[in-house]
Amino acid sequence: MSAAVRPVRRVRLIWDDLRGRSGDRVVGQVARQIRAVRDGAELAREMAAGRVPSGEARARMAEIEHAGDAERAALAAMLRGVLATPIDREDLYRLSRSVDDVLDNLRDFVREADLFGPPGLGFAVPPLDAVLEGLTSLDTAVRKVLAEPAAVTVAALGARKAGNRVRETRQAALTRLFAGPLDIDVLRRRELLDRLDAVGRRLGEAADALSDAMLKRSH
Repeated sequence: MSAAVRPVRRVRLIWDDLRGRSGDRVVGQVARQIRAVRDGAELAREMAAGRVPSGEARARMAEIEHAGDAERAALAAMLRGVLATPIDREDLYRLSRSVDDVLDNLRDFVREADLFGPPGLGFAVPPLDAVLEGLTSLDTAVRKVLAEPAAVTVAALGARKAGNRVRETRQAALTRLFAGPLDIDVLRRRELLDRLDAVGRRLGEAADALSDAMLKRSH
């Protein structure tokens, strides 16, 4: 950005602050980051269902991760430029970091699935369905921050519950796996399920960050 453009941009940001539009811009940017992560979850689900080869999914996930990183960087830059934010800045950074961790673990799941090459990934579909539900609830919660703040906590709770369902479906899948012979494929599938459990935990942390932010805002 040229030196001549920076003052103009700064003036526009200040003007947005004065008109109360900076909150809309921040919320919209967080939502864009969540949408990028949801793209990653949808891709992982398509791979697990056998509709996308693991090698192709790995290559596409690299592009999605790049997009998610760009959205997170855009949010950080935006937060440095605005005077007022709809919720506490630290909670916004915490939310963005947890959302980024969800995508990082989805990336690792796809990469490890491609490396391990198990005969089938159907066992991963239920946990990934829960991840997608949770990201949808988180996106809904973020979009209500300004328009319907009283409803944010309920929507965020939906994301937290979805994260818990990831763990429940993982446990059910492990029970089925260990009911049969113990071989290298079982161990590989366990590693992949553990990766999805990490996705669920990070999703829960993102929901908690948003809930905590709204609690602070109400006081």
